[in-house]
Amino acid sequence: MPPQWARNKKILLGVSGGIAAYKTPELVRAWLRQGCEVEIILTDMGASLVSPLALATLIKRRVWRDKDLKSDEMGWTIPHISLSAWADAFVAAPCTANVLRMAAVGDSSTLLGAAMLACEAPQIFFPAMNAHMWAHPATKTNAATVAAHGHRVIDPDSGPLACGCEGKGRLPSAEAILDETWYSLRADKDYAGAKVLVTAGPTREYIDPVRYISNPSSGKMGYAIASEARYRGADVTLVSGPVNLRVPSGVRFIAAETACEMHDICMSAAADADVIIKTAAVGDYRAQQFSPQKIKRGDAARISIELEQNPDIALEIGRGKRPSQILAGFAAETQNIRENAMSKIERKNLDLVVANDLTAPDAGFASDSNSVEIFFAQKYGMTPRTFSGSKWEVASKILDSIAVILPGQ
Repeated sequence: MPPQWARNKKILLGVSGGIAAYKTPELVRAWLRQGCEVEIILTDMGASLVSPLALATLIKRRVWRDKDLKSDEMGWTIPHISLSAWADAFVAAPCTANVLRMAAVGDSSTLLGAAMLACEAPQIFFPAMNAHMWAHPATKTNAATVAAHGHRVIDPDSGPLACGCEGKGRLPSAEAILDETWYSLRADKDYAGAKVLVTAGPTREYIDPVRYISNPSSGKMGYAIASEARYRGADVTLVSGPVNLRVPSGVRFIAAETACEMHDICMSAAADADVIIKTAAVGDYRAQQFSPQKIKRGDAARISIELEQNPDIALEIGRGKRPSQILAGFAAETQNIRENAMSKIERKNLDLVVANDLTAPDAGFASDSNSVEIFFAQKYGMTPRTFSGSKWEVASKILDSIAVILPGQ
């Protein structure tokens, strides 16, 4: 579940006649799983591509149609006004070229057009159409006009299109649409202008072409922090080891596999960062000798592998960091949590450490929840903070804690 600020939002969804309308039920389910309420305005062309009854069944309320603009069925209620006033956010997905034109010129001849004109909530448009239509100067002009009105127009994805073309025109995934919705709904952009570097996931230290030393880090904590920082206005770079997670929308993503690869990427990216959050579970050691061929079992009862230390990324960044930079480390501990965390702060010139007690239930690796204690460098004179909840909720609290000591905040 998302943090408190993103729960129970009211989403007004405009569905127009792009072929991608068939994806609407998946999108609606994604919002409903996050505790949102959804109202739907479905154009006549959209109704030929996705069942109004199916949508009404999902949202447990009526689906609004163009005929409702001039209907007296609702008595004194004016649908385009009441729906617009109700909504926390308006989302057009899929948004056809014609709907983009309507939004640009303020065409209120349909219920969807009138609702867009009346809605003062954040509006997010997800164009989906033939690649040539998206590239046409008229479409680009309309998109720019809509953006100039203060709304957000999200570029479509690239790939094979239903029309047989290949190119830019695909509706983004439901998860990406949710990402952009949360970004628009997060009113407090307290990280606006800040460049945030986040590391996440495990590293793999190969012994031979098919075997490696690693750890069970899922990357969920780092990805949640990267997402939340982006919602709060940061320019986010995410450096990730190998995980099975979707890359959050709107972040700059760099993949790394080994500790040495992550080291080189981070040392290059750190110079430009205002905040560096090291959540990655980087391997401390690697095989001293890599076997270019698979090591065969043979008759040996045991084999020995000599290990050597990997570079300590946080230590090197800490040595060279600017006074205005914030460097946050993570510490996965099983004992002496406070002593180990404070020692890590001092040795590596960290501003704070987020400590995990790996012996605590529902915390640490692979879990969807976490329980952490945040320790600050002595110069800040701040007492430790303890938080628990979903990793998204904990990510929000970690960023709250960093914001307190971030220069200029």
